[in-house]
Parts: sequence; structure tokens; C-alpha cells
Amino acid sequence: MVNGRIVILNGPNLNWLGRREAAMYGTLSMEQIMLDLQQSYPDVYFTYYQSNHEGDLIDRLQEPLEQVSCGQEPVTGVVLNAGGYTHTSVALRDAVAMCPVPVVELHITDISQREAFRRVSLLTDVCAHSIIGHGTAGYAEAVQWLLDNLKKPIV
Repeated sequence: MVNGRIVILNGPNLNWLGRREAAMYGTLSMEQIMLDLQQSYPDVYFTYYQSNHEGDLIDRLQEPLEQVSCGQEPVTGVVLNAGGYTHTSVALRDAVAMCPVPVVELHITDISQREAFRRVSLLTDVCAHSIIGHGTAGYAEAVQWLLDNLKKPIV
């Protein structure tokens, strides 16, 4: 029995996880992170998507609205690591605000300890929860938060 459908969305440059600045972002690839999530949460159906393009991420955030209207199995939550768009994209913020399911904002690094321009998140106040600076373990923390806080799928 599936215990929910969670979408993991990663923004720009996160396709380089495991190969980019290991001291900052860790050594795990996203493929390894997704495998670990599926093993830890076998009753959850995961969908993963990464894009370096802002509009693609917005389209994915709008899918829960479309799926409900088409009668598809609804998404129950989203884990969003928007990368650099966190600090720049009002359009992405608007898409999160209208998303009918909880969105958990995730940052591998502690953005409050980074460059000044990275310290402001346009997403925090429209997300259901934020996990910041817990490394790649934050993905599992975000999934667990969603599972602990989901009442029922929004349809």
C-alpha cells in the first residue's frame, strides 16, 4: 500500500551533487539519495525531478493542481531544493504559494552562514516547513516531516 506520493524537486546545479564542492554539498549523488529514501520509506511513491530552468520547476509545482482535475493519484507533498532560485525567483515563490499540497523548503548548506545575497529566502514564508543546513540528510528529514504532518491528500 502506498503511503503517499512525494515529489522531490531540485533546482539549478543540483544535478552535480556528489561531484561538486564535496566539503559543502557532500559526496552523495542524488541517485544515491533517492535510493536511500526509497529503502527507508518503501511505502512512499517518490518522483524526482531536477532542472536548471526556472519555468520547468514552476510547471512541476503546478502539476498537483492538474492531477487533481484529471483524477490522477494526487501528490501529497513536495520537497523543494530550489538552489539559487531561492534567493531570486518571485515566480517560483508564487508557484509554491498556490501549490495545494505542503512544500518543504530544503537547503543542504546553512544559507544564513553563506554570502549575504544567499541569506534571504523568498520561499520560507510560503513553505509549510524549512530544513536548512543539515546536509543531504535533510532530504530524509523533509520526507519524515511531510509524513508526520500530512493529514490526508488534498483533492
